Amino acid sequence: MKLLLKGGRLLDPVSNRDEVVDIQITDGRIDRIAASVSAPQGYKQVDLKGKIVAPGLIDIHVHLREPGFEHKETIETGCASAAAGGFTAVCCMPNTNPAIDDESVARYVHAKGKSVCDGIVDVYPIGAATKGRKGTELSPMAELAQAGAVGFSDDGAPIASAEIMRRALEYSSMYGVPVIQHAEEPTLTQGGCMNEGTTATRLGMPGIPPIAEELMVARDIILLRYTPAARYHVAHISTKGALDTVRAAKAEGLNVTCEVAPHHFALSEEAVAGFDTSTKMNPPLRTRMDILALKAGLKDGTIDVIATDHAPHTIDEKEVEYTQAPFGIVGLETCVGLCLSELIGNGVLTLMQMIDKLSTKPRAILSLPAILMKEGEPANITIIDPGLEWVVDKEAFKSKSKNTPFHGVRLKGKAIGIINNGKSTIG
Repeated sequence: MKLLLKGGRLLDPVSNRDEVVDIQITDGRIDRIAASVSAPQGYKQVDLKGKIVAPGLIDIHVHLREPGFEHKETIETGCASAAAGGFTAVCCMPNTNPAIDDESVARYVHAKGKSVCDGIVDVYPIGAATKGRKGTELSPMAELAQAGAVGFSDDGAPIASAEIMRRALEYSSMYGVPVIQHAEEPTLTQGGCMNEGTTATRLGMPGIPPIAEELMVARDIILLRYTPAARYHVAHISTKGALDTVRAAKAEGLNVTCEVAPHHFALSEEAVAGFDTSTKMNPPLRTRMDILALKAGLKDGTIDVIATDHAPHTIDEKEVEYTQAPFGIVGLETCVGLCLSELIGNGVLTLMQMIDKLSTKPRAILSLPAILMKEGEPANITIIDPGLEWVVDKEAFKSKSKNTPFHGVRLKGKAIGIINNGKSTIG
């Protein structure tokens, strides 16, 4: 691979570099970065005037569904979706069948990721915190970490037992990776399918109260005080109350981080009024007040990461009554567009801050090596066109599933290519 990227705006949160440059790439490595580089013979020249050149994006919350649920998504189709969305790496959650609770499954997922889509997307497994994700017995964390697990979670379900969570925090701290909590007090949410409140009452829908998330985060923060060496990460935070608790814990100096999914800052509970099951996810869409709080949390740095919670389901699974449909939407191919439209377009974040939350911060949280945008380093790059206007078409998705509430929505800004592991989708 011989590429010359001409005139792109390099945005690098690691070095805080923001300048228009040419980048020469040879055999997967950055040879030169300069204001102007003449095209050597045999190099493909790519005009990136007006485009952003960023360190490769990583989505730390993806459901690839393999093994066990390949009718929804496979590692191959999930990686294709990630590449189309501008991600050079994904972290896959363990709610598969079998769960990623044993080193053989972790190694399978890791190896399969290298064998699909020319290996352009790195796949990192997140190990199950408990065996079978049943919440009663810790998984073999040492073996999972050795097999490449970059975190531990029972996502899709909370770690409900305080005793198990305490032990998970203690043991995970030995491996320098976080426990990732799906923050939900399950005794408060049984049968719920949307945010509890006046909208749910008007629609006749059973509710999921915001306090279910807030209680679990508060409990876990107390446990974290007992295990100060541990690292605790709140997945898909959705309520003002939970965010306020995280903000206070950070001020206290605790090792707590959190992520938000684009649908939680782009849509409110009012989107459920049409009974489109693509608006059903867990945690559910919340109130406009929660959206304002989430955007404030992004702006002030309380929210560290933007992650999609990409959760594919088949058409047959979703085309049922709202209360019977599974939770989740696909998000890899709409994430960058939603971030640019909702956050950059409305002045919530700068472009540098957005890239930090999609690349630099998530890698640091998972103890993955930082991407260094300098000469001699591997080229791990995402190219973004911030001015490209496009309409979301679910039928064009690379994902095997099409369950998105954003079909037909016009967005401004899109990832247009990636470079990683000596491979490129540019041009």
